[in-house]
Amino acid sequence: MDQRLKDYLLFVAQQGGSDLHILPGSFPVMRKDGDLFPMTQFDIISGEESKKMLFSLLNNDTEEKLKTFKDVDFSFSLDEKVRFRVNIYLQANGYAGAFRFIPNEMKSIEELNLPVILNEFIERRQGFILLTGPAGTGKSTTLASLIDTINHQRQDHIITIEEPIEYLFVSDKAVISQREIPTHAPDWHRALKGALRQDPDVLMIGELRDAESISIALTAAETGHLVLATMHTNSAAQTVDRIVDVLPENQKNQGRLQLASTLIGIVSQRLVPRIKGGRIPACEVLIANNAVRNLIRENKIYQIDSVIDTSLSEGMFSLERSLVNLIQMDEITLEKAIEYSLKPSKLKYLLEE
Repeated sequence: MDQRLKDYLLFVAQQGGSDLHILPGSFPVMRKDGDLFPMTQFDIISGEESKKMLFSLLNNDTEEKLKTFKDVDFSFSLDEKVRFRVNIYLQANGYAGAFRFIPNEMKSIEELNLPVILNEFIERRQGFILLTGPAGTGKSTTLASLIDTINHQRQDHIITIEEPIEYLFVSDKAVISQREIPTHAPDWHRALKGALRQDPDVLMIGELRDAESISIALTAAETGHLVLATMHTNSAAQTVDRIVDVLPENQKNQGRLQLASTLIGIVSQRLVPRIKGGRIPACEVLIANNAVRNLIRENKIYQIDSVIDTSLSEGMFSLERSLVNLIQMDEITLEKAIEYSLKPSKLKYLLEE
């Protein structure tokens, strides 16, 4: 590895940053607590320097993929101390890289300030758990925490399918098989189909991307497996809509029935800057009770938000209610809550209750 790049990465890890950006013609840039900071203590990176340091990470396969597709994903460990997920891509000024820091130690649900209902979700032996939110909102960290909790509690066979592998798990009570696309399987569909023949108890899918992967995941949940997956959606209702919408017309009804019968819950999250520094998750929680299952079956997804609002006693709550709770706990400011809210007027109404 190029020594300058190594210095940048170690600096980001030591400073508690979440990301490093290498851009030709720019200082290296660190993201910390959601904001970007040019690392001006280092020199500006030229186009040639950027290419040289980024290509120092590639082997023959990844270099060929980058030249063919103009971007490539992979992950690596640095000195066995810190780990990064990487995307190297071609842009107007040359080759650039985005590095996401992956902590070695996985935190518990409580340590991550996540809804404790997640502990109940993963006690189930069969069904579908979805973690959603925009990119960079902690979905992978939450997913890893849930898998690690199961790992320490149950004698299960856990199969993870990722692109690339992010957190590295060490088998405890469970046996864990981690498969990376395309290193260990040529594509998601092949890996998912294969997983069903590999005697899994728990299936972790890094991201549900298309109709075929969603269809296989629903079938896996329906046939006696616990399936955990992420999606890039903004809310629980939008997630249900996306799952059904992406399926071919002749599979939509079956997909609704499968989702209604298998869904355990959906947690949608954001990471909001705290008053005292760092970030804290604000979440929406949907629990698949009878009312929710009926709405999915009857294609009345637009009513899901109302069920969430009226089911606080069952453990459900909206993103806005979560943000209000964080304001009242002096964790975040009103300004940040409004910035991260999907419905600012609802947020203000809840504050006035």
